[in-house]
Amino acid sequence: MRNSKILNIVGFFIFIFIFSNQKINAQKIDTDSLLTVIIKDMQHEKNYTKNIQRALMAKKIAPNYLDYYLILGRNHDLLKNKDSASYYYNYYIKKTNSNEDAFNYLINIELEKENYLEAEKTIDQAIQMHPENRDFQKKKIVVYQLQKETKKEYNYVQSLQERYPNDPEIKQSLFLIESKIKSDRLGFNYSYTTFNRNGYGPWHFGSIQYIRERGWGSLIGRINYANRLSSGKSIAEGKQFEAESYFFTGKNNYSYASVAYSQDVVFPKLRVGYSFYQNFKKGWEADLGFRYIKSENTETKTIVLGVGKYIGSYWINFRSYLQNNDKDYHPSFSLTTRYYFDTKYDYISLVAGYGTSPDERTTIGQFEQRVSLNSYRIGAGYYKLFNNHYLTGIQATFNNQEYAPNLKQNELEISLMLQYKF
Repeated sequence: MRNSKILNIVGFFIFIFIFSNQKINAQKIDTDSLLTVIIKDMQHEKNYTKNIQRALMAKKIAPNYLDYYLILGRNHDLLKNKDSASYYYNYYIKKTNSNEDAFNYLINIELEKENYLEAEKTIDQAIQMHPENRDFQKKKIVVYQLQKETKKEYNYVQSLQERYPNDPEIKQSLFLIESKIKSDRLGFNYSYTTFNRNGYGPWHFGSIQYIRERGWGSLIGRINYANRLSSGKSIAEGKQFEAESYFFTGKNNYSYASVAYSQDVVFPKLRVGYSFYQNFKKGWEADLGFRYIKSENTETKTIVLGVGKYIGSYWINFRSYLQNNDKDYHPSFSLTTRYYFDTKYDYISLVAGYGTSPDERTTIGQFEQRVSLNSYRIGAGYYKLFNNHYLTGIQATFNNQEYAPNLKQNELEISLMLQYKF
């Protein structure tokens, strides 16, 4: 009798244990299933208010199921309830520190609310918890950009460049920031071109220029001089007045505009140009533009299409020109590769190309004659910034030029550049 009573008591507790365990398992299954339902709804039905009600119910059943705090934050976020969203994101981060999405959502809210100090603190916390995630480090660049703190942005990107020298997006950002830093430059360029055709040449081309760089972009004023010789005598010389500007039109794009005018036959009468540049992720850049040249006897319209890519310390750019002259179309192509050392002023350059383009200053005076003729060129240059003030450069270019149908000449051009930066 006594043994039977003990067995009944033990059986009762076993029943209670099994029932409780089943209830806990059922509760776990229910909350997991509900989480899946909410996620699917967010993707398709987008009934965010109903999802919040579901998540609150699940949170009562399983208060330690932290994914529901993230779900609540996200649904409040999508309903533009930023304060509630911030509360749940902060709670989730405080309890886990493991989910990168929660940090991203919270950072974006702080940026939208223009709470830049809080955004920077959250970013620093995210970097500390996820040091391998470069996206958080790049988010800090956005904070400085929104506050127009160009100097802080520049110093920070420089530190990232030292840490990740082969990251193309960081390299691209660094060069864009350098273009926004206030500076002025005064300098000159000189080019000397020789020809292997008897009695022809040499050519002299020089320019004096002033470059003004500000946060909005840059403005360049230039006076060009050209003198073409034959058999030791000058056959054409003159001046050209030119103005150029690079100006930012958005966070990831900018434009180029130029106009040049001359009354001398050694230059075209008018040259006008425009290009729009768009930067993409992973160091890609594309540009689309046009050029217009009015010479003494003809007009040439050109469509320009280019694409560039930063690969570590390399910048590679391919540009094509489709030129319309007297109802005929003449293509031209150029490939430029640069290897950068420290700043945007320190690099080695390699160039190769086919045809004559309206962006070549030293031969622009013969553009009308050359545009329909074949030419193949290759060149190399070295540019260096000394003492943070003196910019120097030297470049040599070899061009195999058709000067009449089936008649060719070789041209060697040596160019020197010197500027003072202040």
